[in-house]
Amino acid sequence: MAYRTAPVATASMPPGIPFIIGNELAERFSYYGMRAILMIFMTTTLVTHEGAKDLMSEAEASKWIHAYMAAVYLTPLAGGLIADLWLGKYRTIISLSMVYCLGHLVLAVDSTRLGLLCGLSLVAIGAGGIKPCVASHVGDQFGKSNAHLLPRIYNWFYFSINFGSMFATLLTPWLMKHYGPHVAFGVPGLLMFVATILFWLGRHQFAHIPPQPKEFMQELERPEVLRSLGGLVMIYLFITMFWSLFDQTASRWVSQATHMDLHVFGLEILPDQMQSANPLLVMLLIPLFTFGLYPLVDRFFTLTPLRKICLGFALAALSFVIPALVETWIEAGETPTIWWQILAYLLITGAEVMVSITALEFSYTQAPARLKSVIMALFYASVFLGNVFTSAVNFSIETTGLSSSLNGPAYYWFFVQCMAVTTILFVFVARYYKGQTYLQEEEG
Repeated sequence: MAYRTAPVATASMPPGIPFIIGNELAERFSYYGMRAILMIFMTTTLVTHEGAKDLMSEAEASKWIHAYMAAVYLTPLAGGLIADLWLGKYRTIISLSMVYCLGHLVLAVDSTRLGLLCGLSLVAIGAGGIKPCVASHVGDQFGKSNAHLLPRIYNWFYFSINFGSMFATLLTPWLMKHYGPHVAFGVPGLLMFVATILFWLGRHQFAHIPPQPKEFMQELERPEVLRSLGGLVMIYLFITMFWSLFDQTASRWVSQATHMDLHVFGLEILPDQMQSANPLLVMLLIPLFTFGLYPLVDRFFTLTPLRKICLGFALAALSFVIPALVETWIEAGETPTIWWQILAYLLITGAEVMVSITALEFSYTQAPARLKSVIMALFYASVFLGNVFTSAVNFSIETTGLSSSLNGPAYYWFFVQCMAVTTILFVFVARYYKGQTYLQEEEG
C-alpha cells in the first residue's frame, strides 16, 4: 500500500496525530528517565570491569553530562540532512530509533565507563537524529485548511513530552535506588521500543513528504530563503544561553538538592526526583499561559513569538537567582528547604514554555517547505551550543583552577549575568526581525 505524500485537506486534526503523540510520550519517557539518573549513577554507582567503584566528582560528572546532552543536540544536523536529502522523515525516524534502542540496551547491561560511553553515544545518535524529523513530521501533517490548529498541536506535542518526562523522572530514580542501574536503565529502553512500534503502526495514517534533493539545493539558492536562514540562525544563537541554564536542572541542581531538606508535604523525595517538577509544571502552565496569560497580555500589547521568547529569557535569568541564594545558605551550614528549588523550577519552567514551545512552532512556520528538518536541526543546535558552553565552564573549574572564582554562589551568579545580557540584546532582535510563513501543500 502506497503512502500519502501530502496532508489531507481537512479542517480537523490529521489522522496520524495520535500515533505521533503516543510515540513522543514513550520516547521522552525513555530519554528523560535515563537522563534523570545519570548524575547519581556517575557519582555513586559507576564501577570498573572488576566491580570496584570508579566514581566521578561533581564537576567531572557535570562536564560529561553536558557534553552528552550537547551531542544529543548536534546529531540532529545529520538526521535532518538524511531526512531531507535521502530517506525522508519516516524512514529516518524508524532507522535511528533502532540505534536508540541499542544504546539503552548497552546502558542497561554495562555499568562501567566504557559501557556508559558506548551507550550514551548510541543514544545521542538515535535521540538526536530523530529529533528534527519528529518535530517537523508533526507540522507536515497540516496544510492550509487546518494550519490554524498548528499552535494547538505543538502545545499537545510538548504536553506529551512532559507527561512522559514527569513519570520517568519520578520512577527511574526510585528504580535506581531499589533495583540498581540495570533495571533503572532497562525500563527506559523498553519504553523506547514501545515508541518505535507505535510510530510504525501509524505509517499508513501519516503524510510522508518525500525527500527532494534537487529542490533542496534550489531552495538554498533563493535570496529570500537565505535571508530567512540568517534571521533564524541569529535567533538560535540567543536561545543558546537559555539552554545553558535550563539543562543544569539535570546536573548542578541535582547536586544542590543533595544538600537540602528534601521533605515535601511530609514525604522525603530523592534529589534526582526533583526533576519531575519541571514536566508537571509544564503541563499546568501550558493551559494557564495559552488561555490566561497570553490573552491578558495581548490586551495591552501584541505578544509576538519573539516577544514571548524575550520574556522567557528574563524569567530564566531570575530563576537562577534562587539557587545562587540557596548556595549561600548551604555554605553557612544551613539546610534550606527544597521548596526554594521548587520555586526556581516554577520560574525556569515558565521560561521554557515561552521559549521552547514558541520556538518550535516558529521554526516550523519560518522554514521553507524542503528545509523543514534541517531548520529544526539548526534550532536543536542551540541546545548543543548551550551545553557545550556549560560543559566548558565546568571543565575549566575542574582543570584550570577557576573553582576559586566560580565556587559556590558565584557559579550561579555567573549564569544570571550571562542570561541578563542575552535578554537585553535580544530586545533589539525581537523588534526588528522580519519573517515569512511557509506551509506544506495539501492533496489536490
